[in-house]
Amino acid sequence: MFQSLDVFRTAIAMARHAGTQQALSAQNIANADTPEYRALEIPDFASMLRTEGSGMRATRDSHLHGDSALGTADPETRREAEDPNGNTVSIELELVTATEAMRSHDRALAIYRSNLNLLRASLGR
Repeated sequence: MFQSLDVFRTAIAMARHAGTQQALSAQNIANADTPEYRALEIPDFASMLRTEGSGMRATRDSHLHGDSALGTADPETRREAEDPNGNTVSIELELVTATEAMRSHDRALAIYRSNLNLLRASLGR
């Protein structure tokens, strides 16, 4: 009955995605003055979910093909205006991205906590 609780898997994947985005923002800020450095980013969680949901998905361990875990997307280089030294990092954009990642992580934890409380209430604990 409780083997496949997709809301928990989705909340964990959302938190993992936000952590990856936060790490990429930190890496980009650390390399803000590195010549020829290309800023890295990953697609937002909603678009990643849309593309992963288009294929087959295993909902039970007995299913042969499909992906049962939501993964994180691979980082891509940002193709924006570059500085004269070839660097594409924008500190302002990285601060906004890091803030969005923090909010997304907090939202994922709130969803997880809320559903855990609901599950506990349904079990009478």
